[in-house]
Amino acid sequence: MHQQLHCDILIVGGGINGAGIARDAAGRGLSVVLCEKDDLASHTSSASTKLIHGGLRYLEQYDFGLVRKALIEREILLRSAPHIIRPLRFVMPHDKGQRPAWMIRAGMFIYDHLARRKLLPGSHGIDLRKHAVGTPLKGIFTKGFAYSDGWVDDARLVVLNAIAARENGATILTRTACIAVKRSSDHWNATLRNTGNETMAVNAKLLVNATGPWAAEFLHDTVHGRTGKKLRLIKGSHIVVKKLFDHPCAYIFQHPDGRIVFAIPYEHDYTLIGTTDIDYHGDTNTVAIDAEEVDYLCELVNHYFAKPITSADVVCSYSGVRPLVEDDKDDASESASEVTRDYKLAFDTDAAPLLTVFGGKITTFRKLAEEALDLIAPALGNHHGAWTADACLPGGDIFGTKPNNRAVLEFGQFIREMQQQYTWLPAALVARYAKAYGTRIKVLLENRSCMADMGKQVAPGLFAAEVDYLQRYEWATCDEDILWRRSKLGLAH
Repeated sequence: MHQQLHCDILIVGGGINGAGIARDAAGRGLSVVLCEKDDLASHTSSASTKLIHGGLRYLEQYDFGLVRKALIEREILLRSAPHIIRPLRFVMPHDKGQRPAWMIRAGMFIYDHLARRKLLPGSHGIDLRKHAVGTPLKGIFTKGFAYSDGWVDDARLVVLNAIAARENGATILTRTACIAVKRSSDHWNATLRNTGNETMAVNAKLLVNATGPWAAEFLHDTVHGRTGKKLRLIKGSHIVVKKLFDHPCAYIFQHPDGRIVFAIPYEHDYTLIGTTDIDYHGDTNTVAIDAEEVDYLCELVNHYFAKPITSADVVCSYSGVRPLVEDDKDDASESASEVTRDYKLAFDTDAAPLLTVFGGKITTFRKLAEEALDLIAPALGNHHGAWTADACLPGGDIFGTKPNNRAVLEFGQFIREMQQQYTWLPAALVARYAKAYGTRIKVLLENRSCMADMGKQVAPGLFAAEVDYLQRYEWATCDEDILWRRSKLGLAH
Protein backbone atom coordinates (compact mmCIF):
# COMPACT_ATOMS: atom_id res chain seq x y z
CA MET A 1 0.00 0.00 0.00
CA HIS A 2 1.71 3.15 -1.25
CA GLN A 3 -0.38 5.99 0.07
CA GLN A 4 -2.61 6.97 2.96
CA LEU A 5 -5.13 9.80 2.78
CA HIS A 6 -7.05 11.45 5.60
CA CYS A 7 -10.25 13.35 4.91
CA ASP A 8 -13.56 14.45 6.31
CA ILE A 9 -15.60 12.80 3.56
CA LEU A 10 -14.92 9.87 1.24
CA ILE A 11 -17.37 9.84 -1.68
CA VAL A 12 -17.70 6.64 -3.67
CA GLY A 13 -19.13 7.31 -7.14
CA GLY A 14 -18.18 9.82 -9.82
CA GLY A 15 -21.55 10.41 -11.43
CA ILE A 16 -23.50 13.64 -11.17
CA ASN A 17 -24.56 13.12 -7.54
CA GLY A 18 -21.10 12.20 -6.29
CA ALA A 19 -19.46 15.07 -8.18
CA GLY A 20 -22.15 17.51 -7.02
CA ILE A 21 -21.71 16.49 -3.38
CA ALA A 22 -17.92 16.77 -3.72
CA ARG A 23 -18.25 20.30 -5.10
CA ASP A 24 -20.61 21.45 -2.36
CA ALA A 25 -18.62 19.82 0.44
CA ALA A 26 -15.25 21.16 -0.71
CA GLY A 27 -16.76 24.63 -1.08
CA ARG A 28 -17.84 24.48 2.57
CA GLY A 29 -14.26 23.86 3.64
CA LEU A 30 -14.50 20.12 4.18
CA SER A 31 -11.68 17.86 3.01
CA VAL A 32 -12.97 15.48 0.34
CA VAL A 33 -11.75 12.40 -1.50
CA LEU A 34 -13.90 11.11 -4.37
CA CYS A 35 -13.18 7.80 -6.08
CA GLU A 36 -14.80 6.48 -9.24
CA LYS A 37 -14.09 2.98 -10.54
CA ASP A 38 -14.28 4.11 -14.18
CA ASP A 39 -14.26 7.55 -15.81
CA LEU A 40 -16.36 10.41 -14.51
CA ALA A 41 -19.93 10.14 -15.85
CA SER A 42 -19.14 6.88 -17.60
CA HIS A 43 -22.47 5.25 -16.75
CA THR A 44 -25.92 6.68 -15.96
CA SER A 45 -24.84 10.33 -15.90
CA SER A 46 -23.75 10.35 -19.54
CA ALA A 47 -26.70 8.28 -20.75
CA SER A 48 -29.50 10.76 -20.08
CA THR A 49 -31.79 12.48 -22.57
CA LYS A 50 -29.62 15.55 -21.81
CA LEU A 51 -32.43 17.73 -20.56
CA ILE A 52 -32.66 20.17 -17.68
CA HIS A 53 -36.41 20.09 -17.22
CA GLY A 54 -39.22 20.11 -14.72
CA GLY A 55 -40.66 16.89 -16.10
CA LEU A 56 -43.93 17.79 -17.76
CA ARG A 57 -45.21 14.22 -17.61
CA TYR A 58 -44.73 14.00 -13.83
CA LEU A 59 -47.70 16.34 -13.49
CA GLU A 60 -49.93 13.45 -14.55
CA GLN A 61 -48.61 11.54 -11.55
CA TYR A 62 -49.44 14.54 -9.31
CA ASP A 63 -45.74 14.79 -8.40
CA PHE A 64 -46.01 18.57 -8.09
CA GLY A 65 -43.28 18.79 -5.45
CA LEU A 66 -40.69 17.18 -7.73
CA VAL A 67 -41.74 19.27 -10.74
CA ARG A 68 -41.56 22.52 -8.76
CA LYS A 69 -38.14 21.61 -7.33
CA ALA A 70 -36.86 20.75 -10.80
CA LEU A 71 -38.26 23.96 -12.36
CA ILE A 72 -36.51 26.07 -9.70
CA GLU A 73 -33.26 24.20 -10.42
CA ARG A 74 -33.74 24.67 -14.17
CA GLU A 75 -33.40 28.45 -13.74
CA ILE A 76 -30.44 28.20 -11.33
CA LEU A 77 -28.53 25.83 -13.62
CA LEU A 78 -29.21 27.80 -16.79
CA ARG A 79 -27.66 30.85 -15.15
CA SER A 80 -24.73 29.04 -13.58
CA ALA A 81 -23.55 27.10 -16.64
CA PRO A 82 -24.74 28.90 -19.80
CA HIS A 83 -21.99 27.29 -21.89
CA ILE A 84 -23.14 23.69 -21.40
CA ILE A 85 -26.81 24.36 -20.57
CA ARG A 86 -29.06 26.31 -22.93
CA PRO A 87 -32.75 26.98 -23.56
CA LEU A 88 -34.57 24.62 -25.87
CA ARG A 89 -38.09 24.99 -27.28
CA PHE A 90 -40.25 21.86 -27.41
CA VAL A 91 -43.19 21.10 -29.68
CA MET A 92 -45.87 18.58 -28.73
CA PRO A 93 -48.07 17.66 -31.71
CA HIS A 94 -51.62 17.00 -30.58
CA ASP A 95 -52.73 13.47 -31.33
CA LYS A 96 -56.53 13.44 -31.25
CA GLY A 97 -56.56 9.82 -30.14
CA GLN A 98 -54.74 10.59 -26.89
CA ARG A 99 -54.92 13.29 -24.19
CA PRO A 100 -57.58 15.95 -24.92
CA ALA A 101 -56.31 19.42 -25.83
CA TRP A 102 -57.84 21.06 -22.76
CA MET A 103 -55.91 18.71 -20.47
CA ILE A 104 -52.63 19.52 -22.21
CA ARG A 105 -53.35 23.26 -22.01
CA ALA A 106 -54.07 22.93 -18.30
CA GLY A 107 -50.86 20.98 -17.76
CA MET A 108 -48.84 23.58 -19.68
CA PHE A 109 -50.37 26.39 -17.59
CA ILE A 110 -49.37 24.64 -14.36
CA TYR A 111 -45.90 23.94 -15.75
CA ASP A 112 -45.46 27.63 -16.59
CA HIS A 113 -46.54 28.82 -13.13
CA LEU A 114 -45.34 26.25 -10.58
CA ALA A 115 -42.09 28.19 -10.09
CA ARG A 116 -40.76 31.66 -10.92
CA ARG A 117 -39.65 31.80 -14.53
CA LYS A 118 -37.49 34.66 -15.75
CA LEU A 119 -35.42 33.18 -18.55
CA LEU A 120 -37.73 31.05 -20.64
CA PRO A 121 -40.86 31.99 -22.60
CA GLY A 122 -44.16 30.39 -21.60
CA SER A 123 -46.21 27.85 -23.49
CA HIS A 124 -48.73 28.47 -26.27
CA GLY A 125 -50.72 26.69 -28.92
CA ILE A 126 -49.27 26.34 -32.40
CA ASP A 127 -50.75 25.83 -35.86
CA LEU A 128 -48.58 23.12 -37.37
CA ARG A 129 -49.91 23.85 -40.87
CA LYS A 130 -48.37 27.34 -40.81
CA HIS A 131 -45.16 26.83 -38.83
CA ALA A 132 -41.80 25.34 -39.81
CA VAL A 133 -42.04 22.81 -36.98
CA GLY A 134 -45.02 21.25 -38.74
CA THR A 135 -43.13 20.57 -41.98
CA PRO A 136 -41.47 17.24 -40.98
CA LEU A 137 -44.71 15.92 -39.47
CA LYS A 138 -47.50 13.97 -41.09
CA GLY A 139 -50.35 16.11 -42.36
CA ILE A 140 -52.84 14.67 -39.86
CA PHE A 141 -51.14 16.68 -37.10
CA THR A 142 -52.49 20.19 -37.46
CA LYS A 143 -52.36 21.52 -33.90
CA GLY A 144 -49.68 21.41 -31.26
CA PHE A 145 -48.27 23.07 -28.18
CA ALA A 146 -44.91 24.73 -27.61
CA TYR A 147 -43.08 25.17 -24.31
CA SER A 148 -39.52 25.66 -23.03
CA ASP A 149 -36.99 23.66 -21.02
CA GLY A 150 -33.21 23.32 -21.09
CA TRP A 151 -30.61 21.14 -22.85
CA VAL A 152 -27.40 20.05 -21.12
CA ASP A 153 -24.15 18.33 -22.00
CA ASP A 154 -24.60 15.82 -19.19
CA ALA A 155 -21.09 14.33 -19.10
CA ARG A 156 -19.51 17.78 -19.07
CA LEU A 157 -21.82 18.81 -16.24
CA VAL A 158 -20.28 16.04 -14.12
CA VAL A 159 -16.74 17.03 -15.09
CA LEU A 160 -17.35 20.71 -14.26
CA ASN A 161 -18.58 19.76 -10.79
CA ALA A 162 -15.46 17.66 -10.29
CA ILE A 163 -13.25 20.55 -11.45
CA ALA A 164 -15.00 22.91 -9.00
CA ALA A 165 -14.49 20.37 -6.22
CA ARG A 166 -10.79 20.01 -7.02
CA GLU A 167 -10.30 23.77 -7.15
CA ASN A 168 -11.72 23.89 -3.63
CA GLY A 169 -9.23 21.29 -2.45
CA ALA A 170 -10.93 17.94 -3.17
CA THR A 171 -8.95 14.93 -4.37
CA ILE A 172 -10.62 13.32 -7.39
CA LEU A 173 -9.48 9.77 -8.19
CA THR A 174 -10.83 8.29 -11.41
CA ARG A 175 -10.44 4.65 -12.40
CA THR A 176 -10.06 3.89 -8.72
CA ALA A 177 -12.46 1.47 -7.05
CA CYS A 178 -13.36 1.28 -3.38
CA ILE A 179 -12.76 -2.40 -2.70
CA ALA A 180 -13.18 -2.52 1.08
CA VAL A 181 -14.37 -0.40 3.96
CA LYS A 182 -14.18 -0.95 7.70
CA ARG A 183 -16.36 1.03 10.06
CA SER A 184 -15.45 2.06 13.57
CA SER A 185 -17.28 4.29 16.02
CA ASP A 186 -15.82 7.54 14.67
CA HIS A 187 -14.19 6.89 11.28
CA TRP A 188 -14.00 4.71 8.19
CA ASN A 189 -10.94 2.88 6.92
CA ALA A 190 -11.27 2.32 3.18
CA THR A 191 -9.05 0.58 0.68
CA LEU A 192 -8.96 1.92 -2.87
CA ARG A 193 -7.40 0.26 -5.90
CA ASN A 194 -6.67 1.82 -9.29
CA THR A 195 -6.33 0.21 -12.70
CA GLY A 196 -2.56 -0.05 -12.18
CA ASN A 197 -3.36 -2.39 -9.26
CA GLU A 198 -1.95 0.13 -6.79
CA THR A 199 -3.81 0.42 -3.51
CA MET A 200 -4.21 3.28 -1.09
CA ALA A 201 -5.77 3.64 2.33
CA VAL A 202 -8.27 6.37 3.14
CA ASN A 203 -9.19 7.35 6.67
CA ALA A 204 -12.47 9.28 6.52
CA LYS A 205 -14.79 10.67 9.17
CA LEU A 206 -17.83 10.12 6.94
CA LEU A 207 -18.64 7.92 3.94
CA VAL A 208 -20.96 8.88 1.08
CA ASN A 209 -22.37 6.10 -1.09
CA ALA A 210 -23.18 7.82 -4.39
CA THR A 211 -22.81 4.76 -6.57
CA GLY A 212 -26.13 5.15 -8.38
CA PRO A 213 -27.35 1.79 -9.72
CA TRP A 214 -24.82 0.07 -7.44
CA ALA A 215 -26.00 1.82 -4.23
CA ALA A 216 -27.79 -1.17 -2.68
CA GLU A 217 -25.11 -3.59 -3.89
CA PHE A 218 -22.34 -1.42 -2.40
CA LEU A 219 -24.13 -1.34 0.95
CA HIS A 220 -24.64 -5.09 0.95
CA ASP A 221 -21.32 -6.30 -0.45
CA THR A 222 -18.81 -3.66 0.67
CA VAL A 223 -20.29 -1.90 3.69
CA HIS A 224 -22.09 -5.05 4.85
CA GLY A 225 -25.02 -2.97 5.99
CA ARG A 226 -28.74 -3.02 5.42
CA THR A 227 -29.86 -1.81 2.02
CA GLY A 228 -32.56 0.39 3.54
CA LYS A 229 -34.29 1.41 0.32
CA LYS A 230 -35.33 -0.84 -2.50
CA LEU A 231 -33.97 0.24 -5.87
CA ARG A 232 -35.74 -0.50 -9.11
CA LEU A 233 -33.30 -0.46 -12.00
CA ILE A 234 -34.78 0.99 -15.18
CA LYS A 235 -32.96 0.90 -18.50
CA GLY A 236 -33.27 3.94 -20.72
CA SER A 237 -31.94 3.73 -24.27
CA HIS A 238 -31.45 6.33 -26.99
CA ILE A 239 -30.68 6.23 -30.68
CA VAL A 240 -28.96 8.84 -32.84
CA VAL A 241 -29.86 9.24 -36.52
CA LYS A 242 -28.98 11.74 -39.22
CA LYS A 243 -31.00 14.88 -38.61
CA LEU A 244 -34.69 14.59 -39.36
CA PHE A 245 -35.45 18.34 -39.41
CA ASP A 246 -33.63 21.65 -39.89
CA HIS A 247 -35.18 23.94 -37.28
CA PRO A 248 -33.76 24.37 -33.72
CA CYS A 249 -36.81 23.06 -31.79
CA ALA A 250 -37.22 19.61 -30.24
CA TYR A 251 -40.30 17.38 -30.26
CA ILE A 252 -42.04 15.58 -27.45
CA PHE A 253 -44.14 12.66 -28.70
CA GLN A 254 -46.80 10.81 -26.73
CA HIS A 255 -47.14 7.05 -26.91
CA PRO A 256 -50.50 5.34 -26.38
CA ASP A 257 -48.91 3.42 -23.45
CA GLY A 258 -48.46 6.71 -21.58
CA ARG A 259 -44.73 7.06 -22.15
CA ILE A 260 -43.15 9.91 -24.03
CA VAL A 261 -40.22 10.07 -26.42
CA PHE A 262 -38.16 13.11 -27.37
CA ALA A 263 -36.63 13.92 -30.76
CA ILE A 264 -33.91 16.52 -30.15
CA PRO A 265 -31.49 18.39 -32.43
CA TYR A 266 -28.09 16.91 -31.63
CA GLU A 267 -24.55 17.95 -32.53
CA HIS A 268 -25.56 19.93 -35.65
CA ASP A 269 -26.05 17.00 -38.01
CA TYR A 270 -28.07 14.53 -35.96
CA THR A 271 -31.31 13.88 -34.13
CA LEU A 272 -31.32 12.22 -30.70
CA ILE A 273 -34.34 10.02 -30.00
CA GLY A 274 -35.24 8.59 -26.60
CA THR A 275 -35.89 7.24 -24.16
CA THR A 276 -37.22 3.81 -23.35
CA ASP A 277 -38.25 2.79 -19.83
CA ILE A 278 -37.89 -0.94 -19.13
CA ASP A 279 -37.00 -2.90 -16.03
CA TYR A 280 -33.41 -4.10 -16.04
CA HIS A 281 -32.01 -7.17 -14.30
CA GLY A 282 -28.68 -7.60 -16.12
CA ASP A 283 -25.10 -6.54 -15.44
CA THR A 284 -25.05 -2.83 -14.60
CA ASN A 285 -21.53 -2.56 -16.02
CA THR A 286 -22.54 -3.63 -19.53
CA VAL A 287 -25.81 -1.98 -20.51
CA ALA A 288 -26.78 -1.87 -24.18
CA ILE A 289 -29.83 -1.23 -26.31
CA ASP A 290 -31.69 -4.23 -27.70
CA ALA A 291 -33.51 -4.66 -31.01
CA GLU A 292 -36.95 -4.28 -29.41
CA GLU A 293 -36.00 -0.87 -28.00
CA VAL A 294 -34.72 0.31 -31.38
CA ASP A 295 -37.96 -0.82 -33.02
CA TYR A 296 -40.01 0.88 -30.29
CA LEU A 297 -38.28 4.23 -30.80
CA CYS A 298 -38.46 4.02 -34.59
CA GLU A 299 -42.13 3.02 -34.49
CA LEU A 300 -43.06 5.93 -32.25
CA VAL A 301 -41.31 8.64 -34.26
CA ASN A 302 -42.67 7.11 -37.46
CA HIS A 303 -46.16 7.68 -36.07
CA TYR A 304 -45.43 11.42 -36.20
CA PHE A 305 -42.76 12.09 -38.86
CA ALA A 306 -43.63 11.97 -42.54
CA LYS A 307 -40.27 10.41 -43.44
CA PRO A 308 -39.93 7.04 -41.69
CA ILE A 309 -36.74 5.67 -40.13
CA THR A 310 -35.62 2.09 -39.52
CA SER A 311 -32.90 0.43 -37.48
CA ALA A 312 -30.62 0.80 -40.50
CA ASP A 313 -30.68 4.60 -39.97
CA VAL A 314 -29.21 4.39 -36.47
CA VAL A 315 -25.76 5.99 -36.39
CA CYS A 316 -25.12 5.10 -32.76
CA SER A 317 -26.98 4.34 -29.56
CA TYR A 318 -26.42 4.46 -25.84
CA SER A 319 -28.12 3.03 -22.77
CA GLY A 320 -28.02 3.69 -19.06
CA VAL A 321 -29.60 2.31 -15.93
CA ARG A 322 -31.54 4.70 -13.72
CA PRO A 323 -31.82 3.71 -10.07
CA LEU A 324 -35.37 4.63 -9.03
CA VAL A 325 -36.55 4.50 -5.45
CA GLU A 326 -39.49 2.23 -4.69
CA ASP A 327 -41.45 3.01 -1.57
CA ASP A 328 -43.10 0.19 0.36
CA LYS A 329 -46.45 1.27 -1.01
CA ASP A 330 -45.28 1.02 -4.63
CA ASP A 331 -46.82 -1.73 -6.67
CA ALA A 332 -44.19 -3.93 -8.29
CA SER A 333 -46.42 -4.14 -11.35
CA GLU A 334 -46.40 -0.34 -11.71
CA SER A 335 -44.97 0.70 -15.06
CA ALA A 336 -41.35 1.82 -15.08
CA SER A 337 -42.33 5.26 -16.34
CA GLU A 338 -44.55 5.83 -13.28
CA VAL A 339 -41.93 5.23 -10.56
CA THR A 340 -40.84 8.53 -9.01
CA ARG A 341 -37.67 10.25 -10.24
CA ASP A 342 -37.23 11.96 -6.87
CA TYR A 343 -34.35 11.05 -4.57
CA LYS A 344 -34.00 9.81 -1.02
CA LEU A 345 -31.07 10.48 1.32
CA ALA A 346 -30.47 7.82 3.99
CA PHE A 347 -28.24 9.01 6.83
CA ASP A 348 -26.97 6.30 9.17
CA THR A 349 -25.29 7.56 12.35
CA ASP A 350 -25.19 4.30 14.33
CA ALA A 351 -21.38 4.49 14.19
CA ALA A 352 -19.14 6.51 11.84
CA PRO A 353 -21.71 8.38 9.68
CA LEU A 354 -22.82 6.94 6.35
CA LEU A 355 -24.91 8.79 3.76
CA THR A 356 -26.45 6.81 0.92
CA VAL A 357 -28.02 8.51 -2.09
CA PHE A 358 -30.94 6.66 -3.63
CA GLY A 359 -32.38 7.73 -6.98
CA GLY A 360 -32.47 11.25 -8.35
CA LYS A 361 -32.44 12.95 -11.75
CA ILE A 362 -29.81 15.11 -13.37
CA THR A 363 -31.87 18.31 -13.10
CA THR A 364 -32.02 18.18 -9.31
CA PHE A 365 -28.41 17.15 -8.62
CA ARG A 366 -27.43 20.53 -7.14
CA LYS A 367 -30.37 20.56 -4.73
CA LEU A 368 -29.67 16.95 -3.79
CA ALA A 369 -26.05 17.85 -3.00
CA GLU A 370 -27.12 20.89 -0.99
CA GLU A 371 -29.59 18.84 1.06
CA ALA A 372 -26.95 16.16 1.56
CA LEU A 373 -24.45 18.67 2.94
CA ASP A 374 -27.07 20.34 5.12
CA LEU A 375 -27.58 16.88 6.60
CA ILE A 376 -23.99 15.71 7.02
CA ALA A 377 -21.91 18.88 7.51
CA PRO A 378 -23.18 19.54 11.07
CA ALA A 379 -22.16 15.98 12.00
CA LEU A 380 -18.62 17.02 11.06
CA GLY A 381 -18.81 20.26 13.03
CA ASN A 382 -19.17 22.31 9.83
CA HIS A 383 -21.77 25.08 9.71
CA HIS A 384 -20.67 26.91 6.54
CA GLY A 385 -24.12 26.88 4.97
CA ALA A 386 -25.41 26.48 1.43
CA TRP A 387 -23.54 28.34 -1.34
CA THR A 388 -23.88 26.66 -4.75
CA ALA A 389 -27.09 28.45 -5.82
CA ASP A 390 -25.05 31.65 -6.03
CA ALA A 391 -21.96 30.26 -7.79
CA CYS A 392 -21.16 29.59 -11.44
CA LEU A 393 -19.80 26.28 -12.57
CA PRO A 394 -16.29 26.46 -14.10
CA GLY A 395 -16.45 28.37 -17.40
CA GLY A 396 -19.88 29.84 -16.68
CA ASP A 397 -18.58 33.12 -15.22
CA ILE A 398 -19.09 35.20 -18.36
CA PHE A 399 -20.35 38.20 -16.38
CA GLY A 400 -18.72 37.49 -13.03
CA THR A 401 -18.74 34.65 -10.52
CA LYS A 402 -22.43 34.84 -9.63
CA PRO A 403 -25.07 33.26 -11.91
CA ASN A 404 -26.37 35.86 -14.33
CA ASN A 405 -29.40 35.99 -16.63
CA ARG A 406 -27.36 37.91 -19.19
CA ALA A 407 -24.99 34.99 -19.60
CA VAL A 408 -27.89 32.84 -20.84
CA LEU A 409 -29.59 35.47 -22.93
CA GLU A 410 -26.38 36.84 -24.46
CA PHE A 411 -24.39 33.63 -24.90
CA GLY A 412 -24.47 34.05 -28.68
CA GLN A 413 -22.71 37.37 -28.20
CA PHE A 414 -20.04 35.65 -26.09
CA ILE A 415 -19.41 33.19 -28.93
CA ARG A 416 -19.05 36.06 -31.41
CA GLU A 417 -16.62 37.86 -29.10
CA MET A 418 -14.48 34.72 -28.84
CA GLN A 419 -14.54 34.33 -32.63
CA GLN A 420 -13.32 37.93 -32.97
CA GLN A 421 -10.62 37.35 -30.38
CA TYR A 422 -9.39 34.12 -31.98
CA THR A 423 -9.73 34.99 -35.65
CA TRP A 424 -6.88 32.60 -36.49
CA LEU A 425 -9.10 29.64 -35.60
CA PRO A 426 -12.06 28.44 -37.72
CA ALA A 427 -15.22 30.12 -36.42
CA ALA A 428 -17.03 26.80 -36.00
CA LEU A 429 -14.19 25.46 -33.85
CA VAL A 430 -14.24 28.54 -31.62
CA ALA A 431 -18.01 28.14 -31.22
CA ARG A 432 -17.54 24.52 -30.12
CA TYR A 433 -14.83 25.53 -27.65
CA ALA A 434 -17.03 28.31 -26.25
CA LYS A 435 -19.92 25.89 -25.72
CA ALA A 436 -17.71 23.25 -24.12
CA TYR A 437 -15.36 25.36 -22.01
CA GLY A 438 -17.00 28.78 -21.60
CA THR A 439 -14.51 31.29 -20.20
CA ARG A 440 -11.97 28.48 -19.81
CA ILE A 441 -11.40 28.71 -23.54
CA LYS A 442 -8.71 31.17 -22.47
CA VAL A 443 -6.89 28.42 -20.57
CA LEU A 444 -7.17 26.06 -23.53
CA LEU A 445 -5.79 28.66 -25.96
CA GLU A 446 -3.26 30.31 -23.64
CA ASN A 447 0.01 31.17 -25.42
CA ARG A 448 -1.39 30.03 -28.78
CA SER A 449 -1.77 32.42 -31.70
CA CYS A 450 -1.79 30.33 -34.88
CA MET A 451 -2.91 26.93 -36.10
CA ALA A 452 0.61 25.56 -35.77
CA ASP A 453 0.37 26.23 -32.02
CA MET A 454 -2.59 23.83 -31.79
CA GLY A 455 -0.41 20.87 -32.59
CA LYS A 456 -1.30 17.82 -34.64
CA GLN A 457 -4.89 17.24 -35.72
CA VAL A 458 -5.42 13.80 -34.21
CA ALA A 459 -9.01 13.50 -35.48
CA PRO A 460 -11.32 15.79 -37.48
CA GLY A 461 -11.77 18.92 -35.35
CA LEU A 462 -9.59 17.57 -32.52
CA PHE A 463 -6.12 19.04 -32.04
CA ALA A 464 -3.32 18.04 -29.70
CA ALA A 465 -3.84 21.25 -27.69
CA GLU A 466 -7.33 20.16 -26.70
CA VAL A 467 -6.22 16.61 -25.93
CA ASP A 468 -3.54 18.03 -23.64
CA TYR A 469 -6.09 20.28 -21.93
CA LEU A 470 -8.50 17.39 -21.35
CA GLN A 471 -5.75 15.21 -19.92
CA ARG A 472 -4.34 17.94 -17.72
CA TYR A 473 -7.56 19.46 -16.36
CA GLU A 474 -10.37 16.97 -16.95
CA TRP A 475 -9.07 13.48 -16.09
CA ALA A 476 -9.29 12.19 -19.68
CA THR A 477 -7.09 9.13 -20.19
CA CYS A 478 -8.29 7.41 -23.37
CA ASP A 479 -10.02 7.93 -26.72
CA GLU A 480 -13.49 7.17 -25.35
CA ASP A 481 -13.14 9.77 -22.61
CA ILE A 482 -12.26 12.44 -25.17
CA LEU A 483 -14.35 11.48 -28.22
CA TRP A 484 -17.58 10.51 -26.45
CA ARG A 485 -17.78 12.05 -22.97
CA ARG A 486 -15.69 15.25 -23.04
CA SER A 487 -16.83 15.92 -26.63
CA LYS A 488 -19.11 14.14 -29.08
CA LEU A 489 -16.54 14.13 -31.87
CA GLY A 490 -16.83 10.35 -32.03
CA LEU A 491 -20.05 10.85 -34.00
CA ALA A 492 -18.06 12.09 -36.96
CA HIS A 493 -15.86 8.98 -37.10
